[in-house]
Amino acid sequence: MSSRELCDLVVEGMREKKAQDIVTMDLRTIENSIADFFVICTGNSDTQIDAICNSIEETVHKNANIYPWHLEGKQNKEWILLDFVEVVAHVFRMDRREYYAIEELWADAQATYLENQT
Repeated sequence: MSSRELCDLVVEGMREKKAQDIVTMDLRTIENSIADFFVICTGNSDTQIDAICNSIEETVHKNANIYPWHLEGKQNKEWILLDFVEVVAHVFRMDRREYYAIEELWADAQATYLENQT
């Protein structure tokens, strides 16, 4: 499975639970980047953030038989990171997303802002 296909599965998992403000960031052209893609989204509550995280895990596992290599932040539900090595998913609470400003830190990446689907 390509990293692009894995990225698309992560987006699908996010959309399944109505994540907001989904952005994919293509890091493949950035020298020494830590992954091929970042996929970033926002959840509106602890419950939704947890549900988005679970949906990403389930969607990727069901379609690619891959589990996250590393998972952190699930306890406090402010910023959950799911590391699939080539693709890293970031599920943020709104205030944490604004504070950490991942899109700005990796501004050299090609960012694609996806429309929210209902």
